[in-house]
Amino acid sequence: MPKLWNQTIEEHRRAVRDTVLETAATLVERQGLRGVTMSRIAEESGIGRATLYKYFPDVESIMAAWHERQIASHLAELAELRDRPGTPGERLAAVLERYALIQQQRYGHGPELTAALHGGDHVAHAEQHLRHFLQELLTEGVRSGEVRDDVTTDELTGYCLHALAGAGSLPSKAAARRLVAVTLSGLRPQS
Repeated sequence: MPKLWNQTIEEHRRAVRDTVLETAATLVERQGLRGVTMSRIAEESGIGRATLYKYFPDVESIMAAWHERQIASHLAELAELRDRPGTPGERLAAVLERYALIQQQRYGHGPELTAALHGGDHVAHAEQHLRHFLQELLTEGVRSGEVRDDVTTDELTGYCLHALAGAGSLPSKAAARRLVAVTLSGLRPQS
């Protein structure tokens, strides 16, 4: 097949897949995970059920694919903040604030969806990736004198991730930002 034809087919498949993922996420948000069926996703997506089954075997696989895409997007966003210009301390603050706000968003999905999505291998891989790059950023902060050096960066990484997981239960972005400020104060060098 000509290259243009292959590109067009791939673009079409990607568009169908994206539409299915977004439609399923919207339906789950409105009706809960148990209230969503493959028939309903196909109908709302504007595709036939047979076509939908060519892409995904069930609702759970659709939601897992949606979640993987969300995680990849979040990691890319955090990496972009980490890699932007500025001091290690400034970049660390930006990464931790965005991470806290992501945690707050995540828990807005409700316990049923959170429990269904957060048990997969893709989550463990993403958490390992996040730990690694956060630890690198903390190491840069130690070298620049902006982060304390009396605690290992591995322990500081765990401190940040566990502290900011608490943002999920906070009522506002302002509260999440205050939690980030408290977390950052614990990272500062002790005088």
